[in-house]
Amino acid sequence: MPRASIYIVLCRDRSYYTGITRRDVDERVSEHNQGIDPDCYTFLRRPVRLVFSTHFERIDEAVATERRIKGWSRAKKEALIHGDLEILPELAARRTSSRSRAPSPFETRPSAAPQGEGTDEPP
Repeated sequence: MPRASIYIVLCRDRSYYTGITRRDVDERVSEHNQGIDPDCYTFLRRPVRLVFSTHFERIDEAVATERRIKGWSRAKKEALIHGDLEILPELAARRTSSRSRAPSPFETRPSAAPQGEGTDEPP
């Protein structure tokens, strides 16, 4: 049994919510739809529908990947949801942010290293 799963649900307002669970994904999505936590992002956006999930043996990898996905653009999340993994690097390159990013486990091509990385010069 996987140690953790990442999931993405499509909310009633057409926004996406990315979450992580150590339990069954369908059970967790059901909890979102039941509105158990009034402070949860999905509470006022119910019903939600599961559109993506993936499983990890290591919880640290799942947590890092969930955080990464939460920072992605809508277009990049939709590429992942639809299995268009080959365009993830292209969508990442379109970002105007100058912050460096860790490579995604979903990307199929290596990305260029950020400037300053691997040298003795400060970034």
